[in-house]
Amino acid sequence: MKNFKAGKYINQGYYKSFQPEQINRQWLLEDMELLELLSKADRQLGRLDMYSEHIPDIDLFISMHVLKEATQSSKIEGTQTNMEEALLDKEDISQEKRDDWEEVQNYITAMQQAISMLETIPFSSRLIKETHKILLQGVRGEHKLPGVFRTSQNWIGGASLADAIFIPPVHTSIGDLMSDLEKFTHNEELYFPDLLKIGIIHYQFETIHPFLDGNGRVGRLLITLYLVNKEILKKPILYLSDFFERNKTLYYDNLMRVRTHDDIKQWLKFFLVGIIETAKNGVQTFDEILKLKQRTELKIQTLGSRASNAQKILHYLLKRPIIDVNKIIEITEVSPKTAYNLITDMEALEILQEVTGGKRSRVYVFKQYLNLFN
Repeated sequence: MKNFKAGKYINQGYYKSFQPEQINRQWLLEDMELLELLSKADRQLGRLDMYSEHIPDIDLFISMHVLKEATQSSKIEGTQTNMEEALLDKEDISQEKRDDWEEVQNYITAMQQAISMLETIPFSSRLIKETHKILLQGVRGEHKLPGVFRTSQNWIGGASLADAIFIPPVHTSIGDLMSDLEKFTHNEELYFPDLLKIGIIHYQFETIHPFLDGNGRVGRLLITLYLVNKEILKKPILYLSDFFERNKTLYYDNLMRVRTHDDIKQWLKFFLVGIIETAKNGVQTFDEILKLKQRTELKIQTLGSRASNAQKILHYLLKRPIIDVNKIIEITEVSPKTAYNLITDMEALEILQEVTGGKRSRVYVFKQYLNLFN
């Protein structure tokens, strides 16, 4: 990797764009520090994957992991929606926050549909475009060619090309660069460890910046899609956006350092540390979820004849930890009076907590559960 060349700057008149080298080629890995981190990352991912296999109803908890990823990935781009707000319905969100809320909802939909599409479409430019189309549907970037590679120059940072921090390659080279990225993804003749491979793919995608908007969110989403596609993870349970958001400056600096100093090693070290830390946190979160679920079920058993309906509510809350009386009526098929009694019971057991403060249209949160993801 010491002979790695990221690319070169090309004079375009009044600005210089960066033209990355193609990545579908032989890679030589000889750095012991990187190999040690790779070994740790593999172990932690294997542990997380194995742990997830023994969790009943794991799909309930995955929806919360996706919700967290959506809010954190969008936060890197400047949106302000938190997890509690993301769980609310659109009409419960104030007008000035709706654009941010919709971007988070689109990310959730894009992730869910991309995972489903992997069953019929390979990890490819087609999949990336379809995912991008969902991401930008009906939000601020909807006029920036959703699902279409850009046909003009874009830039990162700054108000214009003249003061941009980074200018990606010219649009006429995007087809070749994305084709190269796709070939690298599926090239099994050139052996290269998958975790390093997706680290390079993420870097290269962000450098190509193939869309006019939404590149950061799509690029981070690709990490999980790749891990599922390669069956490194059986379920989509590892999301790096929280790590990237907490280390936002390092995230951008390390990506940029590859381009300015050909330092792919530093980026990959940062990337692997992110996988190690996130996988460890994932195991801990699943462990705490199971303990909380067990404690809560024991509490519910004290409700006698109402326990069965309370258990149905808990099952719903583990997928979406926010609820109102109408949803409880729908889930349990009880009368409004009985539904309110169930709410009173679950408030007394400190399972539900009212968050709106109003007398009508009250909304209740399973706060202890939500806190495990915050």
